[in-house]
Amino acid sequence: MSRFKYNEVYDYLKNEITEGQLQSGTKLPSIRKASELFGVSRTTVQNAYFELAADGYIFSEPQSGYYVSYRSGGQSESAEAPLPQKSLRFDFTSSSADAQSFDFDLWRRYMKNALRQDERLISYSETQGERELREAIADYIFEKRNVVASPDRIIIGAGVQSLLGIFCALIESRGTVSFPDKSFEQGAALFEDYGFDVHYRYKDADIIYVSPSHMTRWGDVMPNKRRRELVRHSAEINSLVIEDDYESDFLYNTRPTPSLHALAGGKNVIYLGSFSRLLLPSIRISFMVLTQELAEEYRKNIYKFSQTASKTEQLALCSFIRDGHLKAQIRKTRRFYTAKTKEFALLLGDKLPEAEIEISENALQIIIKAPFKRDEEAFEKNSTAVFIEGVENGRITIVINVTSIPEKEFENAAEALKKAINN
Repeated sequence: MSRFKYNEVYDYLKNEITEGQLQSGTKLPSIRKASELFGVSRTTVQNAYFELAADGYIFSEPQSGYYVSYRSGGQSESAEAPLPQKSLRFDFTSSSADAQSFDFDLWRRYMKNALRQDERLISYSETQGERELREAIADYIFEKRNVVASPDRIIIGAGVQSLLGIFCALIESRGTVSFPDKSFEQGAALFEDYGFDVHYRYKDADIIYVSPSHMTRWGDVMPNKRRRELVRHSAEINSLVIEDDYESDFLYNTRPTPSLHALAGGKNVIYLGSFSRLLLPSIRISFMVLTQELAEEYRKNIYKFSQTASKTEQLALCSFIRDGHLKAQIRKTRRFYTAKTKEFALLLGDKLPEAEIEISENALQIIIKAPFKRDEEAFEKNSTAVFIEGVENGRITIVINVTSIPEKEFENAAEALKKAINN
């Protein structure tokens, strides 16, 4: 097949879907496989997939791939997409938010104001992200994390994964990348897809991916001494560090910690941030601060990329930040979620008197070590979604997060968890 451009990949797949050649529920080739089939770069395929998803033709299933969601007229109404999601009464992961943590009316006003900017909405968003939002982010991260970066070094995207795809496309040589542990599944899969050799806790990797405020699913926070050691070592071996500053705003039980970017002077650190955790998971706006060298490489190749974040949400978020509401939201959310965590931990202590109950360093996770006589596989099939660390010496270790569970359901949720462990 001859070489395809981005829009040709999009049009080809769209036609195959609308004409029923690719039916609802069909899994699309991986980005790596599709790039081989079409004879284009992975970035080209990724952008085409993003656009198809935005237009409702396909959807992404985490840790699985892309599937066709569009149903053509010739398909049976009974056709269903694969991998139906199990209906969970209590989700003890951190994939959702509590509605009480967010002022929907306030955000709605900013969205309405953005929608009134007719002249700006009739054009596509800037590839790198709206300039005024990048300026607001530059001010925000300098004040909050002492990250010094001009708007020209900031790239906006719909989620960290899309930004990591851009980063991978800018790296000419494929080497080794290291993650803290295997809980970083999606990031590891993306780097593998781009041809990198993935390792875990490998300090001499070419690229070291860390999330200092949430090092593992246990909610461990990287101490200052370790941060300085990492910055010094990465400079000595000339490696790049990707600092995913996930949950740094929620640190409550520990002293303020400096960003790796600030410690390194930004010389070899890529800084990642996201607003989904602070606002709502559905507001898919993240950002990446490149080094000066990679920013120049990005500008040379900007024609290869497209903006994935909603222009309307970018305009709304810019005003939201400049008016001081993001700071207020951080304070509100931190108090709200840490209070919930402590309340549920106390409740579990009463329900599971023989268990060890511990709150993580970032005050968002609860670690439970309890007597356990059931089969681990049977426990995983239970309707309660948790992270299982393993069973050893008759005790199970699990990590839970209660951010998405309403406080009025705490009693029932604790009972369900108790039953899942003891039965």
